[in-house]
Amino acid sequence: MWLVLAFCSAALLGLYDVCKKTSLQANPVIPVLTLNTLFCTLIFLPMIIGSALGCISQGALLYVPHLDAAAHGLILLKALLVLSSWMLGYIGIKYLPITIVGPINATRPVMVLIGAVLIFGERLNLWQWAGVAVAILSFFLLSKTGRKEGIRFGHNKWIACIVLAAVLGAMSGLYDKYLLAPADAGGVGLDKMAVQSWYNLYQLILMTLVLLLYWIPRRDRETPFSWRWTIIGISVALSAADFLYFYALSMPDAMISIVSMVRRASVLVSFTVGAIVFREHHLKAKAVDLALVLLSMILLAIGSQA
Repeated sequence: MWLVLAFCSAALLGLYDVCKKTSLQANPVIPVLTLNTLFCTLIFLPMIIGSALGCISQGALLYVPHLDAAAHGLILLKALLVLSSWMLGYIGIKYLPITIVGPINATRPVMVLIGAVLIFGERLNLWQWAGVAVAILSFFLLSKTGRKEGIRFGHNKWIACIVLAAVLGAMSGLYDKYLLAPADAGGVGLDKMAVQSWYNLYQLILMTLVLLLYWIPRRDRETPFSWRWTIIGISVALSAADFLYFYALSMPDAMISIVSMVRRASVLVSFTVGAIVFREHHLKAKAVDLALVLLSMILLAIGSQA
């Protein structure tokens, strides 16, 4: 069941990337991201209030349990981690082709696996090492394809933003498992609805501060903001994708490495739309790079089951 939820989450993440790209064209990043956090919070705030008032009964799917101060601190850290990744990711996707951004983001499972080795002392088997090697090869070939569009990976600040966003996203994935895993499995055992609901609220508070203290005083020097209905699409697609993601991770037999890999299949959606709607270039070469990324995920999946 958790694998089916991960695939559904992946499809929604692909739609999320498309909505981001559309919303950020000729638009400033900070107000778009602030609105994203606002709409996400509006989706989950009724669940927090309804649970506190007893309108949502304990044990219901959408029930948000009471948390102590320590748990709120852990979720606030989650919000900071995710928001940093989002900010860098929004900046990168605004200035780069989505057919470049997608395959880079799809390498996050490799980063999660490396993180598991460095943090938890896990050892990779032959299949997993092969997956890592193929992922590194795909990144190298993608950098060569990017040069055809004037994008030099080693000297491009937008590529640096996307890579750093992917690293922070991988760290967030490892942290999610820690937050949701039960205590006897080395985690904290927080409720999935509590984590998703409260971290969205904390992100809204943080982004509102950034908007008020940084963007508004400088808005005359920034690109003027224009409303796009796809901004709501960002929030809806992301909230649904994250709900399915947290639900999958909360299941006892869920494997973060597999869930993370499956979610990166979202690149198929964003790549296809980038080719058809945004009419991006050098698609044949990028398709080969993407195929290698998908092959690396398959190898990692086989290795994780071995």
